[in-house]
Amino acid sequence: MAVETETRLESIHAGHHNTLYLIAALCMIFMTLALALQPLFLRLVLDLGRDNAGAVNSNIQVITELVDLLLVGYLGHLSDRFGRLPLIVWGFVISGVSALLVPVSVEAGLLFGVGGLAIFYLARTLMSIGSMAVWALGGTLAGDFTDYHSRPRLLGRVGFMMAFGATLVYAILMQLPKHLDLRVVMLLPAVIAFAGAWLARRHLIEVAPIEEEHTRFPFQRIWALFRRERGLRLAFLGSFSSRNDMILIGLFLMIWFIYYSDLLPEVNHAQAASRAGLLIGFIGMVVLFTIPVWSWIIGRFGRIPAIVLGMGLSGAGFSAMSLVLNPFSPWIFLPAFLVGLGQAGCLLGPQTLTLDLAPATIRGSVMGAFNTVGCIGIIFFLQIGGFLFDWVSPTAPFLFTGIANFLIMGYGMTVMKNTPERGSQAVEDLDLA
Repeated sequence: MAVETETRLESIHAGHHNTLYLIAALCMIFMTLALALQPLFLRLVLDLGRDNAGAVNSNIQVITELVDLLLVGYLGHLSDRFGRLPLIVWGFVISGVSALLVPVSVEAGLLFGVGGLAIFYLARTLMSIGSMAVWALGGTLAGDFTDYHSRPRLLGRVGFMMAFGATLVYAILMQLPKHLDLRVVMLLPAVIAFAGAWLARRHLIEVAPIEEEHTRFPFQRIWALFRRERGLRLAFLGSFSSRNDMILIGLFLMIWFIYYSDLLPEVNHAQAASRAGLLIGFIGMVVLFTIPVWSWIIGRFGRIPAIVLGMGLSGAGFSAMSLVLNPFSPWIFLPAFLVGLGQAGCLLGPQTLTLDLAPATIRGSVMGAFNTVGCIGIIFFLQIGGFLFDWVSPTAPFLFTGIANFLIMGYGMTVMKNTPERGSQAVEDLDLA
């Protein structure tokens, strides 16, 4: 197995790594821009009111995640059978085509007699399916490109580019609605998706072992691995909680700013969205600059301690955000800094640990299960968060998430105490039958 891994890694050169980094950034730009523009589009183009803004925005995201939930696990299995690259390329293509539907959702709704909101729901769902295939299988491809020792470094660089993409959206691209027609800005995700499809098709290679004879999803092998490995259970819990964090921040902070501006005559909705974008961009910058540190922590101290530390910092930030009454107050930057400080550990730690423990022949399927749990977490936190936003307060979704992160941190401390790091032992050598 060590010889196979060595041969696989020898076929990969720096150009493939660089393409993977760029594709990660493009995928995150696409996903983040679609999410960030959503509240503004619903408010200005579809005229959505404040009374149900939290529920409608979160419901759209929940519906897309429900569809992702049904598909992401099986896509991982398909990538074990047919390879990662075809699914990544088609994911980008589907994302780009469906993104073209968003700016004309009102006209398409009138044409088909279903309303612009229904067309927007459909377009966002298709966009989510395509982008889900890219980010999920891109992470699996990063596992194919690495071994135990090189994995934290490469995943850290992939995470850096994803954070860079998200930061670029909120710090720069979300300033465009102040200067350009919103429908023109809504075309940007399509351009980004088609560029990603071209890059993946031309400049990536397939190195994973293909298992065409295994036509069924390997539930039993994954369940046996899950039952045996306490670390994998912690990683799945981390995916359940942390996968939703940046989506929750991007969605509910944006909604909070936009609708709070109704109380401030001197601030219009586009300016409020710009201000929210700067705050979310600040969080992204903190994530961006701390990712190399988290890569070092994961490699030096282990995956499990990194998860515990990340959950603690993130939980403190989310909980502290519930103490802020006015989102335009500069005090909001303090909890935002804590959230950003812990976020990379919450994301990189669980993913690295899962890739460590996943056998190469079913790596796509294990990561599919990992991402399925993440989708469940997004649905759980966004659905509850939407109701909390409308019925309790705009900060209630953040407090709820902070408490969940503290609980997972507590479980992680028990795992850290009783489960030593596996080190470089290859999980492929273990019997999962």
